[in-house]
Amino acid sequence: MAAKNDTQKKPNIFVRMGRRLKETFSELKRVTWPTFPKVVKATCVVLVVVLTFTVVVTGINYGLNALLDVITGI
Repeated sequence: MAAKNDTQKKPNIFVRMGRRLKETFSELKRVTWPTFPKVVKATCVVLVVVLTFTVVVTGINYGLNALLDVITGI
């Protein structure tokens, strides 16, 4: 019975971490990485969307602030 428990015992944490790292690196080798022009294009799209939302939110904020000033009569 003692031999059965020894074979089913989990390896120590360093062995498990090493196995996890090895699996991670083997998965990363199979990843299809985008080309540099695709990365630049995607980055530009993200920046345009962020700037657009910034302008829209700033406009809404300005409009609501002006409306609040009109309502409170300051």
